[in-house]
Amino acid sequence: MSGLRTTPSSAAATDGTVRPVSLRKKIAAITIGNGLEFFDFAIYTYFATILGKLFFPSASPFAQLLLSLATFGVGFVVRPIGGIVIGTYADRHGRKAAMTLTLWLMAAGSVVFVVAPTYAQIGIAAPILLIFGRLVQGFAVGGEVGASTSMLLEYSNPNNRGLFASWQAFSQALSTLLGSLVGLALTAVLTSEQLMSWGWRVPFLIGMALIPVGTYIRRHLDETHEANLAKRPTRSPVVELLTTHRRAVVLGILMTAGATSSNYISLHYLTNYGVGVLKLSLTSGLLASFVAGGLQLGLAAIAGMASDRWGRKRVVTIARVVLLVAIVPAFMWLTAAPDTGRLLVVAAVLTIPTVFISVTTITMITEVFPRATRATGLAIVYGVGVSVFGGFAQFIATWLIGVTGSKLAPAGYVIAVSLVSLIAALMAREMAGKPLD
Repeated sequence: MSGLRTTPSSAAATDGTVRPVSLRKKIAAITIGNGLEFFDFAIYTYFATILGKLFFPSASPFAQLLLSLATFGVGFVVRPIGGIVIGTYADRHGRKAAMTLTLWLMAAGSVVFVVAPTYAQIGIAAPILLIFGRLVQGFAVGGEVGASTSMLLEYSNPNNRGLFASWQAFSQALSTLLGSLVGLALTAVLTSEQLMSWGWRVPFLIGMALIPVGTYIRRHLDETHEANLAKRPTRSPVVELLTTHRRAVVLGILMTAGATSSNYISLHYLTNYGVGVLKLSLTSGLLASFVAGGLQLGLAAIAGMASDRWGRKRVVTIARVVLLVAIVPAFMWLTAAPDTGRLLVVAAVLTIPTVFISVTTITMITEVFPRATRATGLAIVYGVGVSVFGGFAQFIATWLIGVTGSKLAPAGYVIAVSLVSLIAALMAREMAGKPLD
C-alpha cells in the first residue's frame, strides 16, 4: 500500500500488554471487512436469472429477470434508513462499533437466502422472504459505507485522502471478484440441475460464514472518532446536515447518482445483460464481472492517487467524458454480434473510466462533511443516490429495453444520469490538499 503512513497505534494483546498496530494493517482490516460485507450483498446479482426462475416461476423469462432485479433493487430502498440510523450511531458512539454491527446484520440477511424455500415449496411466501432478506442486507450496507469510509479518511492526511478512500472501491471490487469466482467455480463443477436445486445457495452460505472472519480482522482497529465524542453537537447529525450542509447533501446525491449508475451497469448488469438479453451463457456473464472486478481492483489506488495529484474535479470530468463518448459505440459493437469476447472487451472499456469516477466521487463527498456529521452525511448521500440510481439501475435498464425495444437502452440511461452528475461535480467544493474540518 504505497503512500500510506506507518505511524503505529496500540491494540491489546492476549497477555495484557500493548503492541503497535501499523496503519497498513488497519487499512487492510477495514478493506477486507468491507469486501466481505459487500460480497454478501453483491452475490445476488450473479444468480439473478436462477432466482427469477425459482421465486417467480409463473412469469415469462424476461419478466422473471425483471422481477428478480427488482428484488435486488429492494435492498437499496432501506439504505438511506440504515444510513441515518447507523450513521448517527457512528457519529455519536464511534466508527468501530457501527462497523461491527453492520457485519452481523449482513450475516442475518444472508441466513434468509440459505434457508428460504422456493415458490414451488411455499408459494407467494417465498419471494416475500427473499425481499425481507434483501431489506436486512440493504439496511446493513447503508450504514457500513459511511462508517468505513469516514474512518479511512480520518486515518489519512490532506495529500493522500484520494488514495485512502480508494480502498473503499478496492473492497467493493474484491467482493465482485470473489463473487464471480465463486459463481464460475459452481458453474464448472455442478450440473444445471444441481445449480438450480441447491448450488445457488452456496455463495450465500460462504458469505454468511465469512462475517465472523471480518469481525475478527477488525477487532484491533483504533477508534478515529473517540476523541471528538465529547464535542459532538447537541442536535442530531441528521438535523445538522439538513440545516447547515444542505447544499453538500444535494450535490453529493447527484454526484453519487452518476457514479453508482455507471458502476452497477459496468460491474454488475453486464452479467445479466449477457445472459438475459443477449442469450449468452452464465459463464460468459460471470467472466464479464470477473474482468470488471479485476480492473477495479487494479485501478482503484491509481485513481485515488490521480485525484490527489491533479484534483478531484479534473479527474472526474475527464473520466466522465471518456465514459460518455465510449458507452454507445461499445453497446452497438456488442449487440451487433454478441459473443463472450466482445462482452469482456465492453466490460473492460466501461469499467476503466467508471473506476476513476467512483473513487474520486466518494472522496469528494466524504471530505466536505465535518467530522461530527461525516458518517451520517456520507451514509445519507450514498444511500439515497445508490438506492434510486444504482440499486434499480439493472431493473431500469432492463425495463427500458422492454419498453423501447432497443438493446442500447442501458447506455442511454447512463448518459442521462451522468450529465446531471457531471454538473453537480463541477459545482461541488474542491477539497484536495486541504485539511478536513
